[in-house]
Amino acid sequence: MTAAPLEDTPSSEPEKGPGLRVMTSRRVAIILFNLGGPDKQESVRPFLFNLFNDKAIIGLPQPFRFLLAKLISGSREKLAKANYALMGGGSPILPETLKQADALEAAMAKRVSNVTFKCFPAMRYWKPFTKDAAKAAEAWGATDAILLPLYPQFSTTTTASSLQAWRKSSKLPTSTICCYPAGAKLAQAHADSILKTWRDAGSPASPRLLFSAHGLPQSVINRGDPYQWQVEQSVAAVRKLLPADWDVRTCYQSRVGPLKWIGPSTEEEIHKAGTEGAGLLICPIAFVSEHVETLVELDIEYAQVAKQLALPFYLRVPALGPDPRFIDALAELVERALSAPGKMQSETGGRLCPAAYGLCAQAGSLGDAR
Repeated sequence: MTAAPLEDTPSSEPEKGPGLRVMTSRRVAIILFNLGGPDKQESVRPFLFNLFNDKAIIGLPQPFRFLLAKLISGSREKLAKANYALMGGGSPILPETLKQADALEAAMAKRVSNVTFKCFPAMRYWKPFTKDAAKAAEAWGATDAILLPLYPQFSTTTTASSLQAWRKSSKLPTSTICCYPAGAKLAQAHADSILKTWRDAGSPASPRLLFSAHGLPQSVINRGDPYQWQVEQSVAAVRKLLPADWDVRTCYQSRVGPLKWIGPSTEEEIHKAGTEGAGLLICPIAFVSEHVETLVELDIEYAQVAKQLALPFYLRVPALGPDPRFIDALAELVERALSAPGKMQSETGGRLCPAAYGLCAQAGSLGDAR
């Protein structure tokens, strides 16, 4: 692919002949949105505060949201620190994202010859924050940016929150990829990883496959958030690539607080498997990086439940991380976004979600990515 520069920009070099100007090359910053995570024990409480002080997470007006975020972060600090201690004291999400960034830069260099790319992690709740990524991209000399969430499924609580933070931090021209829940390459990456995990364990008979996604309060979905629908699209796309006789189910993890959450919960499904004597494969369908929800919740807490229930087997499929198939899927999205400056695109280009989901990325004010 050959991409044209956004505009004729004079360089610092002298003109090459009458009426001619030397053009600078297009330098595209790929902004990788992700949740972020505390890098050490001392970061846990401020990370939690930033999370719960986000209006997308708790919709109360200030100063009530600030006070509640202080209360929640204080009350959850001890447990959260213990969980992060199990991973060496902090979250691995930034190192994972940096690996993905390096792989994506290399992939784009092979795909596009006349554009320079650099990836900048933009974490929502801990360093490097979105504003830090914006400053770094501008200091690098970016001519424009492509906003790429590492959340395949769009939600107002994740991608939309990151987009709003970006708009407050940068005036670079942007193209935006809002979601890619059911792309063929993403689905194949998941399917290949699931089948490898199963085969490496000796291909146990009659596996029950749980696609586990991070949950959300039911009230968020009721307002028109398309996240659950998009998770279901992800599952359906991967399901087509797996043995037809497998028992496949979708479930949700990480519930907190007293509100009703979307379900069924992953823990409920593990208990059902225990009652029915089924062995389990668990695939983190909405997580593309290893972090506390996979390495602690799935690998330790739920694995212990499975052991207590004497399941025939309990196998956890790795998050995609820098898997070449996943990176190729991201590179394809970035390449498509290059040719649509100022636009917001799904994996299909246009609006992906049914009209019933009024909080779709391409509905209302979110439809303008600039």
